[in-house]
This record gives sequence, C-alpha cells and structure tokens, in this order.
Amino acid sequence: MNEQELENYINQEWTLVFGEDIGYTGKQYSYIEIKEFPNFVYCAPNRDIALANYKTQLKLTVKVMLEFGDKLPVVGEFFDD
Repeated sequence: MNEQELENYINQEWTLVFGEDIGYTGKQYSYIEIKEFPNFVYCAPNRDIALANYKTQLKLTVKVMLEFGDKLPVVGEFFDD
C-alpha cells in the first residue's frame, strides 16, 4: 500500500465511539475507539484534541498491521467483542 492509498484508507468513515474517563492522576480525559479496529483507543485531554489527532495513531496501527500481514478492517464490519 503506497502513501496515498494509506491516506485514503485511514480517511474512510470509520465508526467512532467517544467517551470520557478519569485517569490515574484524577484528571478527566477523552478517548476515541474505532469499532472496526479491535483494541484501538486514542486518548487526549479533551474531545476536540482527540478528534483532531486520532488519525495519526490509526495510521501507525495500519502500518504495523500491514507489516505483520494482518487483515485490514472494512468500514462497517465490526470486530466481535
């Protein structure tokens, strides 16, 4: 997968799940999960920052999956819990 194909892949309409929690320091943080990617969670100080930056982690996740020959998820096909 070349760089343009990778960008197109990560910019699809993934199913995002937003949440908030309290960290071990007692501060609240926001997170984003992607239902199609098992175990993907991106955490940030607030929802806006999480939304602005989660694709960086998604891109790294996809690169690792490709390196290991893992099957890439398809939009709308959810991983069974």
